[in-house]
Amino acid sequence: MAGGSAIRGSRVGAGPMGEAERGDAAPRLIVSYFCAHGHETKPAFAADAQIPETWDCPRCGLPANCDALNPPPPPKIEPYKTHLAYVKERRSDQEAADILTEALTALRARRAAGEVIY
Repeated sequence: MAGGSAIRGSRVGAGPMGEAERGDAAPRLIVSYFCAHGHETKPAFAADAQIPETWDCPRCGLPANCDALNPPPPPKIEPYKTHLAYVKERRSDQEAADILTEALTALRARRAAGEVIY
């Protein structure tokens, strides 16, 4: 047994598999997409496939379309909001103070009745 780096099942002089052994390739259509940063992407589609209107740029991740002069704008990214930020959108400061006063009154009443020890 020879200990080399030969690939099992291959022989010396064997070339790559050609089109004759695999059959003919399906007809392809290459479409150019352009993003807002000016990157051009050229994916290949089957000739009878439906071509998508937008494509994600593999370099920057922005959406791209086929119009080089008018690429789609970058999406607007909303900053992360905390739970408190959402609550402040729904309630005014006066409503929050009223709810807090009501909750404290109820808690003090329960403590006075002996329902809450701490």
